[in-house]
Amino acid sequence: MGQSEARSRDPAWSEARGRADKRARTEATQESNKRRKLDGVDKVPIYATKFSQEELDAEGRRPKKKVAVMLGYAGSGYKGMQINNEEKTIEGDLFKGLVAAGAISKANADDPKKSSFVRCARTDRGVHAAGNIVSLKMIIEDKDIVKKINEHLPPQIRVWGFEQAKGSFSAYQLCDSRIYEYLIPTYCFLPPHPESFLGRELVNLAKEADDLAGYEDRQLEVSTFWKETEEMHVKPFLDSLDPEISAEVHRALYDEQPKILDVEPSMEPLEQTQDASAEVRTVPTEVQATPEVPNIGTTTKQPASEEGSRSAGSPQALDAPNLEPPQSDSGSELVDEQPKEAEPPEETSQRPQLSPLETALKQLKNTIITAKKNYRIHPTRLARVQSVLSNYTGTHNFHNYTIAKLPRDPSAKRVIKTFTAGPSPILINNTEWLSLKVHGQSFMMHQIRKMVTMAAFIVRCGCPEQRMQESYAHEKLTVPKAPSLGLLLERPVFDTYNRDLARDTSGIERGRIGFEKFEAEVQEFKQREIYERIFREEEKDDTFHSFFAALDGVRRPDLLYLSSVGVPAAKREMAVNVRTDRRVEGAAAAAVGGSDEESEGGDMEDG
Repeated sequence: MGQSEARSRDPAWSEARGRADKRARTEATQESNKRRKLDGVDKVPIYATKFSQEELDAEGRRPKKKVAVMLGYAGSGYKGMQINNEEKTIEGDLFKGLVAAGAISKANADDPKKSSFVRCARTDRGVHAAGNIVSLKMIIEDKDIVKKINEHLPPQIRVWGFEQAKGSFSAYQLCDSRIYEYLIPTYCFLPPHPESFLGRELVNLAKEADDLAGYEDRQLEVSTFWKETEEMHVKPFLDSLDPEISAEVHRALYDEQPKILDVEPSMEPLEQTQDASAEVRTVPTEVQATPEVPNIGTTTKQPASEEGSRSAGSPQALDAPNLEPPQSDSGSELVDEQPKEAEPPEETSQRPQLSPLETALKQLKNTIITAKKNYRIHPTRLARVQSVLSNYTGTHNFHNYTIAKLPRDPSAKRVIKTFTAGPSPILINNTEWLSLKVHGQSFMMHQIRKMVTMAAFIVRCGCPEQRMQESYAHEKLTVPKAPSLGLLLERPVFDTYNRDLARDTSGIERGRIGFEKFEAEVQEFKQREIYERIFREEEKDDTFHSFFAALDGVRRPDLLYLSSVGVPAAKREMAVNVRTDRRVEGAAAAAVGGSDEESEGGDMEDG
């Protein structure tokens, strides 16, 4: 072993190098900012409102009070919660709405810091919140100020109300804990296809560990799913094709990619891409189990009764109003759906037509997705999901569930109070969904989404639950982050502040911080703007199918710690015929979370 290799494996040396790299990046950023100021290229932030000196002088001074503002939002179309000088964010639109309504003075309209603007929890691009809180100094003389603020906000951002707080109140510092919800289709707990790379390796490694019987027992309630799907859906479709195309389609779906699908591998790391559907498309065709074919739009549904006999775990349909997707999307203007200019006829006519093989692949993919969405989780499977989630409760070292955290970093230890799965799945548009709720003191970047991925893979891979405890040890494991689509902040908790407030004898009128008085409004908004948006986007893009199918096909050992062999299997050199050039290796590593660099904020900032 060379000296450089020995040093690279020394944790202390790696930690020191990490600090040095961080310091160098910070210095480089500071230097870049100085150059921008000297060159005069700083732009006015998009959230700032500029007023003339005459307007500022005419406004006069008005009293401001420290308040806690309760709000909710659907994150689609936004670059996250945290304010950004150049990107459209929730805080940016909220700040502009506060200024336009007169809740923030014109003198402070160019900088949120002037109003002591602080968020409780930061959510990333595409992540929603039924309840979040910001604290700031606000002008509250107008009794209709909440109504006026909402008039200046898009429908997918709502201010529920505010409470006057102590002058020292900070929404971030005084928050006790946060409750998040993650909605996930139950078909995500199906095992990998037996012909995918991960599916084959799980069986092979179970045999190697002399655990095949145990593996099969952990997959018993889903043991016939793929066989039935093959016989009832895939085989009839393939039999209807020309024999030559049929053989090529079947081979292309779960084995080597046909030449017609060869594309240049994307070098954008998966962990840099927050949009879930875009994340999956960065996987190169050489390492995918399911070839990435053009998006086929909305999946054709099977009648619900047709699959009723497929599983003994029939869900209770959610008996509530307004579950079907609405005829119009009130917040659609934020999803970059601007009308496009018509292309010249000669360019349109030159668009390549799909070959018979490409058309067949698209149809077969649609058939498999439909079969998966017809799946209904068995009670035994649901019980195992809950059992796996229970392994998160308590205080653990979550260094494998975030980025840039070493095992020895004390800040990697976090407290999870509860992590539960809803007892009854809900049925929306013939897709069954499960609600997962996690209550924790605080969360690190990507932590919840990585926790969801790990739990789903433990169940779907028939992995022994002891692997959960092993993930808290010092060994570094690859844990991809689940799509942001299903994540929403349900509410922050301020129990300690509210208890102290009850004992306050100052006589100053201050209200409890919470969402109880807005419950009806919050639930209606969550149903209309968040839940239905999640259901529509999954129906349109098949986000969750693409995420798991792509990872099942990555021909690397990174995820093989999920097998019966355990962590050692993930450290082996693979003896398979895989291209090893840096482009493909880099893209394959990104597909399983090998690159965690981020160009923007994560799900939470210790939020």
